Amino acid sequence: MKILITGAHGMLGKDLAETFKEKHSLILTGRDNLDITDFRKCMVFILQTRPDIIINCAAYTLVDKCEEEIELAYRVNALGPRNLAVICNEQNIPLVQISTDYVFDGTKGANYLEDDIKNPLSIYGKSKSLAEDYITALTNKFYIVRTSWLFGENGNNFVKTMLQIGKTRDSITVVNDQFGSPTYTRDLAQAIACLIEEPRYGIYHITNSGYTNWYEYAKYIFALAGYKVTVQPISTEELNRPAPRPRYSVLENRLWQLEGFALLRNYKEAVKEYVEEYFKREEKS
Repeated sequence: MKILITGAHGMLGKDLAETFKEKHSLILTGRDNLDITDFRKCMVFILQTRPDIIINCAAYTLVDKCEEEIELAYRVNALGPRNLAVICNEQNIPLVQISTDYVFDGTKGANYLEDDIKNPLSIYGKSKSLAEDYITALTNKFYIVRTSWLFGENGNNFVKTMLQIGKTRDSITVVNDQFGSPTYTRDLAQAIACLIEEPRYGIYHITNSGYTNWYEYAKYIFALAGYKVTVQPISTEELNRPAPRPRYSVLENRLWQLEGFALLRNYKEAVKEYVEEYFKREEKS
C-alpha cells in the first residue's frame, strides 16, 4: 500500500512510519509540505501522490493553549480532518483519524465504550469531537481511533518530563483525581497497522491495558528510574489549569477485541520498556 501520513514528524507519526516502512510505500508530510487546513492544496497534493490510504496524525495538541488559540485549534483539529474526509470520499480513499479520550466528559463512572455519548469539556476536546462528526458524516471508509495519554520516543510527553524533572528536583506535586490509560505510541502504531489490513471501518478505542492517575503514574516512573522524588498529590481544582480535563476517561477497547485482536500489553510494561530505552539513549549521547 501507498500510505500518506500527515503529522509524520510527531510522536505517533514517526512510530507509524517506522512500523510501516518495511511493507509499504510511505508519503510523509508535515506542515512544511502539506497544510491540511488548506482544502485546495490538500486536493492537489492528494491527486498528485495518489495514496491508497491516509492516516491523519496532524493535530494541535497543546490542550491549555487551545483555550487561547480557539480558531487555530478548530482549523487544525476540525476543519483539517473535514478537508481530508471530503477529498477521501471523492477519491474513494480510506481515512484513519487519530482521536482522543477528551471527547468525553469523564463523568460516566465507568470505562467509555465507542458508542457512548460524547460531551467534551475543553476546546481541544470539542475540536477533536467535531472532526469525528465531520468524518462520520462526509465519508464512509474511515477508521476513527480514540486513544489516550500518549508517550513515545519522538516527542514531549509525561514520562519524558518526569524523567527530566527527576534529575534536578526532590519533590513535585501531581494531580491525583484524573484517571486514564497511558499508551505507548509504538504499541499504538502496531495496532493501527493490524487494523487497516482489512476494511474494518468504524470507531475504535485503542490504548494500552490498565489505567492509573497522574499521581500514581509519576510515582511509578520515578521508581523505575531509581529517582528518590517525593510526589505530593494535588486536586484538579488546586492545580487550576486553563483547560478542563475529564476526571475518568478510561477507554474500553471493546470493538478492538470483538474484531479478534488481543488487548495491548499493560501500560506498566510499556512504560518500563520506554524508561529502559531512554536511559540507554542517555548513555550513548
